[in-house]
Amino acid sequence: MTAKAGTPGAAHRPAHWVRTRLRADPGTALLTAALAFVTVLLSVAVPRVTDRGADAALRDYVHRQGIHATSLHFSSKARPSDTAADLDAVDRQLVERVGGKLALSPAGLAHGSVTDSVPMFNPGYRRVSDSAPPRLSLAHLAGLADRVTLTEGSRPGAATAGAPLPVMVSRTAAELVGIKVGDVVDSGSTGPDSRRTAVVTGLFRVNDPLDPFWTGLGCPDRPCLNIDLEHGNWLGATGFVDGDSLAGLTGWGTSVQNFWRVAVDPAPLRADRLERTRADVLPLVSGPGVAALADATGRADLRSVSTLPVILDRAAERYRAAMALSAIGPAGVAGVAVVVLCLAAALGTDRRAAELGLLRARGGSRGGVLLRLLGEGAVTVLPAAALGAVLALVLLPTPRWGLAVAAGLGTTLLALLALPARAALLWDRPRPTGRGRRVVGELALLAVTAVAVAEVRRRGVGHSGRGVDPLLVAAPLLLAVAGGLLLARIEPVATGRLAALVGRGRGLIGFLGLARAARDGSGRRRPSALPLLALLIAVTATGFGATLLASVDHGRLHAGRLATGGDIAVSVPDYATLPDPFLKAVGGLPEARSATAVRVDQRARFVGAGPNDYTKVTLVVAEPTAYAAIARTLGAGAFDPAKLAGPPGGPDTPVPALFSRDLAARLAAGAPTLHLSTASELRTTVAGIVTATPALPEPEQPFVVVPSGPAVERLPELGRWTGWLAVGDGLDPGRIRSLLLERGLVEPTGLDKLIADEAAAAGRGSHGLPPAYRVGSSREYAAQLADDPLQQAAGRLFWYAAPASAGFAVLAVLLTLLRAAPDRTAVLARLRTMGLRPRQGLALIIAEALPRTLAASAGGAGVAVLAAVLLGPAFDLSTLVGAGTGGSLDPAPLPVLLPTAGLTLVACLGVVLETLVAGRRQIATELRAGES
Repeated sequence: MTAKAGTPGAAHRPAHWVRTRLRADPGTALLTAALAFVTVLLSVAVPRVTDRGADAALRDYVHRQGIHATSLHFSSKARPSDTAADLDAVDRQLVERVGGKLALSPAGLAHGSVTDSVPMFNPGYRRVSDSAPPRLSLAHLAGLADRVTLTEGSRPGAATAGAPLPVMVSRTAAELVGIKVGDVVDSGSTGPDSRRTAVVTGLFRVNDPLDPFWTGLGCPDRPCLNIDLEHGNWLGATGFVDGDSLAGLTGWGTSVQNFWRVAVDPAPLRADRLERTRADVLPLVSGPGVAALADATGRADLRSVSTLPVILDRAAERYRAAMALSAIGPAGVAGVAVVVLCLAAALGTDRRAAELGLLRARGGSRGGVLLRLLGEGAVTVLPAAALGAVLALVLLPTPRWGLAVAAGLGTTLLALLALPARAALLWDRPRPTGRGRRVVGELALLAVTAVAVAEVRRRGVGHSGRGVDPLLVAAPLLLAVAGGLLLARIEPVATGRLAALVGRGRGLIGFLGLARAARDGSGRRRPSALPLLALLIAVTATGFGATLLASVDHGRLHAGRLATGGDIAVSVPDYATLPDPFLKAVGGLPEARSATAVRVDQRARFVGAGPNDYTKVTLVVAEPTAYAAIARTLGAGAFDPAKLAGPPGGPDTPVPALFSRDLAARLAAGAPTLHLSTASELRTTVAGIVTATPALPEPEQPFVVVPSGPAVERLPELGRWTGWLAVGDGLDPGRIRSLLLERGLVEPTGLDKLIADEAAAAGRGSHGLPPAYRVGSSREYAAQLADDPLQQAAGRLFWYAAPASAGFAVLAVLLTLLRAAPDRTAVLARLRTMGLRPRQGLALIIAEALPRTLAASAGGAGVAVLAAVLLGPAFDLSTLVGAGTGGSLDPAPLPVLLPTAGLTLVACLGVVLETLVAGRRQIATELRAGES
C-alpha cells in the first residue's frame, strides 16, 4: 500500500549528501575532475613515453651495428667426411637452440665452409706489387644459388678425383684480376699429393649486394685489396664450390673451417630486459652453454664468438646515462603538479570553510565530515583518473605497465586525499610553536638540497654505467623548492615596501593592487607560498631543461668541428691535388672567417735520438696565421702563429715546426730531420709542442706541423695541396662540393683506382664526388649525431615537460585568482559605486597579480642559472651529444630568458583573460545582491 499524506511513512528522507553537494556546485566538480584527468594522464603517459623511446633507441642502436656484429658466430674445423647435409643439420641444431632463447633474423642466417687463401701464379693475373701475386680462397655457402645469377659458363659440379676442383668466381673479381672461364688456377705447389689446382667453370654476379646475407662474408662479389706494407699489397678473390665438393676443400690452403652465423633479430629487444637478454647471450658465447651446443651438434671443437654482449653492455650504459638526464624534466613537472593539486585543495577548503565549520557545529564528527569529503572526491576524481589512465595506456602501447600504473595510482591518491587532508589541517589551530616548526622544516629542506648538490658534484649525472638516482635527479627540483620558500619570505615584504613607495604618489590603483598583493588579495598578512612555488618550479624546470638542450646542441657542434677539422674540410687522395681554380674560388668566399690550404703526408718518417730510431709521422703543411685561427676556434692545438714565422733561407736552413707531445719526447740534439715519402728531407726546429691539430681530428700517429711558406720554398713538392680547412657560420657544404666538381678532379689510376674502388664498394663515396674525395661539414656531422633515437627520446621528454610545466603554472595563477575572487569582487563592487572605471578595475587586478608572477619568473630564472652553475660541472652530456667530447652543462642566460619570458607572458595573459571573462559578471552580481 502507498502511505497516505501525513503518515510517518511519508516523511522526507535525508537527501544524499554527495549528490546534493555536486548539484549545488557542478562547476567545481567539473574542474576537479578535469584536473585529476590531466594529472593522471600525464603521470601514466610519461613512463610509457620513456619506455617506448628507450625500446626504439635500443633496437635502432643494435640494428646500426650490423648483422655481423650482432650475430653469434660458430666455427669448427672441417672434417674430410663432411657433407653439405651435415652442415645443414648442425645449422638446424644451432638455430633451434639459440632461437629458444633469442629472436632470430632469418635474413642473416648463413653457414658453409671456407679456406684460407693461396697465391695464384698464373701468368697474366694482375699483381698490385711485384712480390705479391693475387690469392684465391675457396668457400661453400648454403643457399648461394638463390642469391647469384650465372653470367658466363656453368655452375661448378662435383669434384672428380685427380681433377682440378671446379669453382665459380664473381665477374667483377675475374675482370680485375684477369681470370677467365676455363682457367686452371695453380698455386705453384709441387709433388703429386700437394699440388692444388682449381678450374673456373663460370662467372656470376650477386643479385643484391646489400642483402644482409653477404655481411661479414668477405668480398665475394669483388676482389679484396689487402694492404701489407711488409710483404706487399695483393688482390684476393673467392671461388665457390658445389656442396658435393666439400671434401676437396681440405687440400686447399692450410686450414678449412666450417662456420655458422646465427643472426639475432633486434626488433623484440626491450630496454628493461637488457640484463636478462645479456644473461641469455653469454652462455652461448662461452662456458657451459657452448659445451652443451658442442655435445648437441657432435662438434667437440665448436667455438663461438660474438660481440653482442659488448653491444648490449654499451646499450645498457647509454640507456642508464640518458635516463638519468631525461628524468630531470618529468621531475619538474611532477613537482609543479603536486603544488597545483595542493593549491586546488587549499582553494576548496577556503571556499567551504564556513560550510565545514557549520557541519562540525551541528554535531558532525571529524571522521564523518572527512568521509563525506572523501565520497565527493571519489565521485569526481576516480572516474576522471580512470579515464586518463586508460587513455594513456591505450594511446601509448608498450609491454611495461607497472611503473605507469603505480604513478597513476599515486597521483590519484594525492588528488583524492588532498581536500580531506587540507580540511583536517584547517581544524587544527596553529599552536604557538607553529612558526618554529615551519622554520625547522625549511632548514631541513635546505640541508637536503645542499646534500643533493654536493652529491651531484661528487658523483656526477649522466655518466655511463650509472642509472637514475632519485636524489641526483631531484637536485634541480630541490633547488627550485628551496628558492621558492626563500622567495615566499622575501616577496611579500618587498611588495609591501613597493606599495608604500607607490602610495606616496597620486595614483590609487597601483597602491591598492600592490597592497592587496602583499596581503594575498584576501586580507591575510602572509600570502600562501604555493602559487609562488608552482610558478618558480615551472620556470626553473623549463629554464634548466632549455639550458641542458642548448648545451647538447653546442656540444654536438663542437664535436662536429673537432671531427671535421673546422666547419668545412676538403680532402683529396694522395694521387690528386686540389685544383688552383677551386682554391681561388673558395678563397673568395665571404662566409669563410679563416681558411687555409693544407698538405697532409702520412708516410713521412722522423729520425729520433738514436741512429736507428725511425718513427712514422704525419706531416701537416699549412699557412700559420689562418691555421692558428682555426685551431683557436676548435680548441685543438692552439698556438701563436708568430712561432712559425721563420726567416727565409736555403735548403739546409731548419724550418720552425710544431711537434706533437709524444714525438717531442724523442727529439735528439740538433735539428730534427723529416724524411718525406718523396725521398726528400726537411730539417726542422722546435717552435712549440701541441697535443692536437685541426687537420688530424683523430691522429693515429705522431705529427709535425710546418709553415707553408718556408717549407714550400725549400721543397716545392710540398705545395701540392691535398686539403682545405675553413671556419665560418655561413659555409655551405653543398656549394663547396659543387665548386670541387666544377673545377675538375683527377681520376685515379693503378693502385689508387683499386683503393677508390674499394672505397666505393664500402659505400664511402657521397654527394656525387669520387669515393676518395671528401667534403666534411661540422653541421652535417652534428646532424648525424642528433640522428639517434635515444638522444631524440631524451630531448622529447624535456620538450614535453616544458609546456606541461607552463600549463600547470598558469593553472596555479588562475587558481590563485579564483581563491581571492570573492574578496576581490566585493572590493571592486564597492569601488565601482565610488566611480571606478572598468579599465581601472582591470589595472587593479593586473597590479595585484603581476608582482608575484614577475617575482616567480625572475626567481625561477635565477635559480635555473644557479642550478646550471652549481650542477653543470657534474653533468656528462656525452650520451646526449653522441660523442665523447660532449662536455658538461654550460650556463647561458639566453636559453633561460626565452622560456622564462614566454611563461611570464602566458601567465599574464591568463590573468587578463580570467578578469575579462569572469570579472564583469561577478561584479554585476555583487552589485545586484549587495553584501552577504
